This record gives sequence, structure tokens and C-alpha cells, in this order.
Amino acid sequence: MRSFIEAEKAIPGNFLEFEDEVSPTYEAPALMKDHDGGPVVMFRKVSGSEFAVAGGLCGNRDRIFRAIGTDREGYYKSLIDAVNRPIPPKIVEEGPVNEVREKPDLDKLPAFLHYEKDAGRYITAGLVIARGTDGKFQNASMHRLLVLGKDRLAIRIVPRHLYALHEEAKKRGEDLQVAIAIGLHPAVLVGANAGPKFGVDELGVGNALLGGRLEVVKCKHVSVTVPAEAEIVLEGVIKCDEEVPEGPFVDLTGTYDIVRKQPVVEVVSMMRRKGAIFQSILPGGAEHKLLMGLPKEARMYDAISRAVPEVRGVRLTLGGSCWFHAVVSIKKQSEGDGKNALMAAFGSNPSVKHVVVVDEDIDVDNMEEVEWAIATRVQGDGDIIIVKGARGSTLDPSSDQVRYLTSKVGIDATIPWDKPREKFERARIPPRDRQGRTKG
Repeated sequence: MRSFIEAEKAIPGNFLEFEDEVSPTYEAPALMKDHDGGPVVMFRKVSGSEFAVAGGLCGNRDRIFRAIGTDREGYYKSLIDAVNRPIPPKIVEEGPVNEVREKPDLDKLPAFLHYEKDAGRYITAGLVIARGTDGKFQNASMHRLLVLGKDRLAIRIVPRHLYALHEEAKKRGEDLQVAIAIGLHPAVLVGANAGPKFGVDELGVGNALLGGRLEVVKCKHVSVTVPAEAEIVLEGVIKCDEEVPEGPFVDLTGTYDIVRKQPVVEVVSMMRRKGAIFQSILPGGAEHKLLMGLPKEARMYDAISRAVPEVRGVRLTLGGSCWFHAVVSIKKQSEGDGKNALMAAFGSNPSVKHVVVVDEDIDVDNMEEVEWAIATRVQGDGDIIIVKGARGSTLDPSSDQVRYLTSKVGIDATIPWDKPREKFERARIPPRDRQGRTKG
């Protein structure tokens, strides 16, 4: 993380540092929100803590692309390749994260109280690493963590990989050993959200995105390995027999997620770097949305490419929280390609609620162009698909958040195959020279 921050400092406008002391209650989050989607933000002094705080490391697409060594055209392939061909990190005896070992005191961490109705202070950039009870593989995933006391956290676990490991441990009557790594290179966080199949260590995906440079060390109190250059690592267990109310918490939508009973993490030890930098992600901010959504674009691109001959782009939009709304650009080769793309998009990402498929002449990052395509290329009685009672996301306040059910809408905004294409082309003024004469 430190080397990445230093590289961003060298790019004008990509780093903003606050030297004056700030409060972790509302003040620091407000400053992060003021600069949301912009530079990396560093708070050198946070009241009540010895640690500096960095935020916004994945705050915009270009910064994420720099982190994983790609660009807007190549990131689909980079992420797909990393998921399909993860590289196991090299295990080393010691690393910077081993510099200090101490008893946990979570009250001293600069975890922020972000919004007025939040349940408490949250760790928002924690990568939770756990090993299956059979000891064969480990899993890494990001989870919000509510600070309950000096050595206790509440963890929100959705029904995915960590949930499966926790359920397996509960059946055995065992606590699940975990490590929580904070302060990581953005490529590691992107890899953790890339969605490989169950049984693949997401640290291997992150390592592939880093070009094989990731090293890990063994924890002392739990049977997992963690990035050797992490800033802070908390070691502990997810209790098999204890749950507490978790929330309210502002999620991707910018609204409060519902309160649920969630498991408790008991922290037994902490190791860290000297002068550790705590990492924070603003809930509901651009970094939160992009970290969750951008890796899923690659997964959707891969799936849609199997359904239609040529996909030009996939975008989960910021206005749709990088979660609910997708725009897909294809090179249409026959009637029905648009609808096949819609079905593939829904099948590849259950959280997506509304999808628009457009032709390759429409920029998926330009919502005015997307709206224009809907206005000029869509007839509602034939080009709109509605699916009722589909599995959706619990983050959608309009859905059935208990049963995970929602309605989905697909809009085929591609040019009708049976009409002349020139009827749908935007008028252009020919290029002219300095004297105003038409060129050519």
C-alpha cells in the first residue's frame, strides 16, 4: 500500500494530505466525502489514535487500472486471467507486518463513525482471511466490522464463501479461525472481490494482478497466511455460538442497510508495522462502489461473451451503486443478440436489477448516449423484458430483503435488425479546415 501511495503522490492532483488533527466521528468521513472519487486522502493525525489513516485508494477507475497494471480496454482480460490462473503467493518467514506484536485494543484503532444513524465505529477496509476446517484452502473476502469493544467485533456475512466456512465450523461446534488484514495494496482488494470459485484463495488472484509480487507470512495464533506488507493484522475467531445485532450501516446505495443478527469476532492478538497506516473506505462512496462492482464487470463480460459473438463493454454504473444497473455494449450480428445479452447479464450477476443493452456506437460511460439509445431504438412492447420474483440483493430497499426477491427489467436498446441502420445514425457535420471549407 505504501509504495502505491508514493506512486500516486507523483501524479498531480492524486494525493491530498491533512496535517491538522481530525475527529474520527463524522469529521474525517465528511472530508472523505468532500473528495469522493478524487485523490487518495491521508489524515496524519486522528483524535484518540496513534495511527494515520489513508482512504480513496480505489476511488476512481483509472487509479484501479494503475494498481492492476491495465487500462479501460484491457481490464476485463486482466481480471478474467487472474481469476482463472491465480498465482499462490510466496510464503516468507518475516515481513513488515511482524514488526510489532501486541494485545488487541480496538478502541485505539481510528475506525470512523461515518453517518449519524450508524450503529457505531466501523472497520471498512478489512480483508477477512479464513481456512476451511479441512485445512486444504483459505478464503479471503471483505466484510464490514462493527467495533464492539477492545477485542470484539460484529461481522456482516452474506451467504457466500465465508458464510459457508462459518456454517461448516458451526456444525462441528467450532469457532472459525480468521485473520483480518488492514492496509493492503489495491490489487489485493480487487482480487478479493473478483469472485473466483469456492476453494480458490483470493490472495492468489490478487497476486496474479500484482504480477507475482505478493508475499505472505504465517500467523502465530491462527492457521492462515496474510500479506507480509499489510499494515495491521488482527488474529481471532468467528464465534460459533454468539450473534449480536449488526447495523444500521450505510451500504452501496447510500441508504441504511437493515439490522440483522450477525456473528461475533473475538480478537486474540494484533501484529502490525511500525507507524502503521490504517486504511478506511467511505461507506456508499465511489471507492466502495468500484471495489465491489468493477471486478463483477469482468465476470459479466466473460459470461455475456459466451452468449453473443462480440461484447464491446460492460459497465456497472455509479448511479446504480455499481451493483443494480448495468449497461452492455455489443456488436449486434443478428436479431435476438440483444435479448441473449440481457439474459446472460442477469445470469452472471444476481444482484443486477436493470440492464440496458446498446450497440457499439454508444459509449457505456455516457449516460446521455445510453438514454438517447433508449429513446430512439426501443419499443416497450417488444424490447423490454420483465422478470418477477428473481433472486436479487438485500441491499435494495425496494426488494423483499428477507427472501432476497426482486423484479428485474431488461431493455434491448439495439437497432432493430429489420430496419435500415442509417435511420438510427446520428447526424454529423463534416470536418472543415481553418478557412471553413469542407475537407476531402
